[in-house]
Amino acid sequence: MSAKPPPRILSIAGSDSSGGAGIQADIKTITMLGGYAMTAITAATAQNSVGVQAITPLSGAFVAQQIASCVADIGVDAVKIGMLHDRDIIEHVAAALDTLPEGTPVVLDPVMIATSGSPLIAPDAMAAIEDLLFERATLLTPNLPELEHMAERELRDSGLMESAAGQLARSYGCHVLAKGGHTETQQVIDMLVAPDGKALQYSHARIDTRHTHGTGCTLSAAIATLLAHGQPLEHAITLARNFVYRAIEAAPGFGSGSGPLGHQAVRGG
Repeated sequence: MSAKPPPRILSIAGSDSSGGAGIQADIKTITMLGGYAMTAITAATAQNSVGVQAITPLSGAFVAQQIASCVADIGVDAVKIGMLHDRDIIEHVAAALDTLPEGTPVVLDPVMIATSGSPLIAPDAMAAIEDLLFERATLLTPNLPELEHMAERELRDSGLMESAAGQLARSYGCHVLAKGGHTETQQVIDMLVAPDGKALQYSHARIDTRHTHGTGCTLSAAIATLLAHGQPLEHAITLARNFVYRAIEAAPGFGSGSGPLGHQAVRGG
């Protein structure tokens, strides 16, 4: 009897030259969770644990061609979207998503800044992502600074996070996972809110470490992979958070700033 083929995950994101985030983190995550990783690279970055030194975006047409090449021949069971540098890329990605089979899970991490604090997208890109992609997403995974940017106010407790996430979920008809890793609390609290307002809280003890480069990329790629495996959304998030937690614990200690995770040391979800 032949083995069941792995789920096919397409990551649409930027390349991280240092290997800790972006496409590189996605490939490691998808592979470690038993998926088949494909990529549509949106930009090449020169970056490391201390910041982003340079960004060269690719054209929207070329990003769309990468997506089409994967869809037409290999097929796609789930999509993870990360860094989309500018409106041209965003418009082409939005059109490409409309060619996917109905019901294909799309996990959108609205990347604006790196863990180091360096900006990753053009000033007009965030508005374009909201206008063109949020309604096409199954799940949005904003971190606290990104959620505050969209809400245009500070969100310094879980109640305010839930309220802002709920507003996004209702407006765009998708689930929103508001990530609380940027708070100062001893517990990391993430809040999942559905379009109907149903909320679920996830929490774990904070790990005292500076090695968190690529945590958002890793989480969103893990959720997409687990959805493609057939896991329900709420359980996929539980398993993905556990994967990220263990990858942080296994961080190799590289770099003088916010170093990469230890994806290769984690097995399963």
